[in-house]
Amino acid sequence: MDFTQLLIFAISYLTGVIVVQKWRKKKDEPDIFFFECCWTILALLIYLAVSELRTGSFFILIPVAFAGLFLFSYRRNKHRLVNGLLFNLFVLAFGGYLVINLYRTQDILVGGLLAVLLAIFLAVLLFGLAILVVFLYWNSIIVLRRESRSIANLLTLILALVLTVLLFSDPLLHFFPDWIRTLFGVVPLSLLYLFVVFLNFLSISVIYQFNHPRYNQDFIIVLGAGLLNGTTVSPLLAKRINKAISFYEAQFKAKKTAPRLLMSGGQGSDEKRPEAVAMKEYAVAQGVPEGEILVETNSTTTYENMKFSKEIMDSLKPNGYKVIFSSNNYHIFRAGLYADQAQLKADGIGAPTAFYYLPNAFLREFVAILFMHKRRHLTVLITLLILYVGAAILQLIFG
Repeated sequence: MDFTQLLIFAISYLTGVIVVQKWRKKKDEPDIFFFECCWTILALLIYLAVSELRTGSFFILIPVAFAGLFLFSYRRNKHRLVNGLLFNLFVLAFGGYLVINLYRTQDILVGGLLAVLLAIFLAVLLFGLAILVVFLYWNSIIVLRRESRSIANLLTLILALVLTVLLFSDPLLHFFPDWIRTLFGVVPLSLLYLFVVFLNFLSISVIYQFNHPRYNQDFIIVLGAGLLNGTTVSPLLAKRINKAISFYEAQFKAKKTAPRLLMSGGQGSDEKRPEAVAMKEYAVAQGVPEGEILVETNSTTTYENMKFSKEIMDSLKPNGYKVIFSSNNYHIFRAGLYADQAQLKADGIGAPTAFYYLPNAFLREFVAILFMHKRRHLTVLITLLILYVGAAILQLIFG
């Protein structure tokens, strides 16, 4: 172990952090955390590369390649589910590389990084399926106590019931013929496939939370939500508006120019007026000048929010503009997918959501994204079913 190399790395890294902080502060940009993360990863990769060159190997090129693919894809378009897959492949490749590197170099820094990754992995194992089921039941009870009893709010309970059946299926299947046990094998494999898809979705959704648009925006679209009693802004919708107002004020403080707020939301069948009108009144009450607020009152879906808002902005600035949108943190990634569909280049900023509601909210987003790509997922699941049905028939015929 070369402690001189470790000391040089520590000094260089801390110096880089200070430089990044001063540079971003001078630029008056909000995304310092992103640049600090990039510098941390870059410095670590340089350290590992130098360490590995001494052994004459180049295994580090494998995780670097996956990191490069992820960063290239993410910077090109943040609203892609494949970004989550690429990131998880990088994590797997990096974990494997650390094992190889530690074996070859006995480096204390590498050992520490590997220990952190192993601790996370062991925590997941200890969490286990049984404890996950208990957590889902507990969470569903809290959601049902505090929220309406709609299908959307029952997702954690439904998942808990499915996993409960899976937990008790193995001993019960011993009472059934072999061909039925073979056929039932499609259930855990299908759930495994959906889990991998969910993990990719969750990974990129969490990463997207750290997205901080620059203070150079022309518009902020605030996505509508249901009104209380059909007339007033709900607490959930108020958080979206407050998040937009916070960015509006921060940009004005930093750049002396403020983006216009574009309230987007039509009138639902159970509402007495368009959501955008109520949203505008709320923002004015918070101190935003009325002339700085636009309204879009025809949309009924997130896709229409993006499409109709784009039409308004195109008419006001036909030569181009910069725009972001505000929604709840669990919703901004899927909203970004709809922005892409509407050919609107916009990133999202997320308002905080009560912690107890996040599991149910992310499950709801996941289900919605499954339906957005239902043909692809149905193809995989039907293929698995056909294979297992064929296996079960062969088992029945040939015993």
